[in-house]
Amino acid sequence: MPLSPEATALAAILGVVVVLWVTEALPLPVTALVGAVACVVAGVAPAEEVFRPFADPVVFLFIGSFMLAEAIRVHGLDRRLAYAVLALPWVGERPRRVMAAVAFVSALVSAFISNTATTAMMVAIVGGMLVAIEEAAARHGTGPGRRLEPAFATGLLLCVAFAASIGGLATPIGTPPNVIGLAFIRDTLGVDLSFAAWCSMGVPLVVVLTTVTVLLLSWLFPAGVVCLPGVADVVARERRALGAWTTGQRSTATAFAITVSLWMLPGMVALVAGQRHPVVVALAARCPEGVAALVGALLLFILPGGPGRRALSWPEAVRIDWGIILLYGGGMALGKLSFATGLADAIGRGLTGWLPPGSGGAALVAAAALMAVLTSEFTSNTASVNMVVPVAITLARSAGGDALTAALAATFAASLGFMLPVSTPCNAIVYGTGRVPLRSMLAAGAVLDLVGVATVTCAMLVAGGGR
Repeated sequence: MPLSPEATALAAILGVVVVLWVTEALPLPVTALVGAVACVVAGVAPAEEVFRPFADPVVFLFIGSFMLAEAIRVHGLDRRLAYAVLALPWVGERPRRVMAAVAFVSALVSAFISNTATTAMMVAIVGGMLVAIEEAAARHGTGPGRRLEPAFATGLLLCVAFAASIGGLATPIGTPPNVIGLAFIRDTLGVDLSFAAWCSMGVPLVVVLTTVTVLLLSWLFPAGVVCLPGVADVVARERRALGAWTTGQRSTATAFAITVSLWMLPGMVALVAGQRHPVVVALAARCPEGVAALVGALLLFILPGGPGRRALSWPEAVRIDWGIILLYGGGMALGKLSFATGLADAIGRGLTGWLPPGSGGAALVAAAALMAVLTSEFTSNTASVNMVVPVAITLARSAGGDALTAALAATFAASLGFMLPVSTPCNAIVYGTGRVPLRSMLAAGAVLDLVGVATVTCAMLVAGGGR
C-alpha cells in the first residue's frame, strides 16, 4: 500500500530529525522545533494540529515537578537524605555496603528529581568520601589486605551514574522519557496509567536493577580491602554541617508530600473501592497528575522559605529545563502525526518481517526493549523514547501482539543506555571526573544493558499477564 503525500513528507522530516538527534548537530529541543515547523511548511498537518502537544497536560506535569525538584535542590533536601542514608549503622565502612548505600541513595533521589542533578550531587559527595578514604588508606600503609585498589573509585562513580539512571524508572516523574511514553500510551492506546500503577512496575524494576548494579560493579572493581576507614568521619562531619531543618526545607517537604499524596490518592482509593467507584473517577478527572504537580509548585510560592523569602522565588523557578518541554512537544507532535498519516503503520508492517516466524509476546517485548536500549546509547533517552515507542506500538499491532506491553518495555528501556559517555548526562558527568576509563564504562555498561533488556522484558511480560 503506497504512502500518502503527507506520510511521505513526514518520513523525510523524521529521517532528518533522527539524524540531527543522533549527531546532536543542533540542540535537541531546537531539532524538535525544526521537525514541528517543517511539518507545517510541508503540509503534513495544519499548525493547530502540529503544535497542540505543546499545550498537553503533560507539559504542566513537567513544569510542576521540575519546580518541586528545583526547590528540593535549592534547600538541600537531597543532600540531607543522602547523608542520612550513608550514616545508617548498617552501612559502616564495608566497601560493598558503602557502594550499595551510594547506589540506593542515587536511585531514591533520582526517583523524584532530575537524574542529572542527582548524579552531580552524588559525584560531589562521593568525591569527598574518596579523598578521605584514600588519605586514610595512605596512613594505614599498603600491607596485605590493606592496599586500596584504584579501581574501587571507578566502580563507585559508575555506581552513581548507573543507579541515577535506573532510579528514574521508579516513578512517572523520575525522568522525562517516562512521562513521554505514558503520553503516547494514553493518546494512542487509550490507556491512562496512574501514578500508583506505574510505581507498582517501576519500583521492583529499580530494586532488581540497582541490586544487580552493585553486585556487578563490586565484582568488576573490588576495593581490595575489608574496611574503608574515613567514610564514617566524612559523613558525620557533613551531617553536622547541615545543621537543623530550615524553614525552607520544611516548607518544601510539605509541598512535596502534598503532591505525592495527590498523585497516590486515586490509586489508593481504587484499591479499596474499585477502579470505577465515583470517588476514584472524580479524583482522576479533577486532580490529574499535572494538576497535582502544579498544586505543589504553587504552594512553594506561598509557604515561607526563611527570612524575607518564600520557599521558591520566580528567578529560581525559571531555571527549570524548558528544553525538555520543547523536546516533548516536538517529539509528541511527530509521533502523533506518524499515526495520523499512516506512516507508523507502514513502519510497523515493515519491521514485522524481521521477526522470526511465529514470534510470540516475549519476542515482541524483547525487540521493543532492545531497540530502545540501542537507540539510547547514541542519542538522548528523551529522543529515544520519542522515536521508539510509536514504532513499538505499531510493531506489536502488526504482529498481533500486546501493544501496551511493548510500549511500556520501550519506555522503561529507553533509560537504560549505560555503555558510552554520550549515552546519558549521568555517564558524561562521571566520565568527566577523569577517574572512569572508557573501557571500564564500556565493559560494565554492556553487561548492564543486556541485564536491563532481560529484566525489563520479564517484568513487562509478568505485568502484562496480570492485567
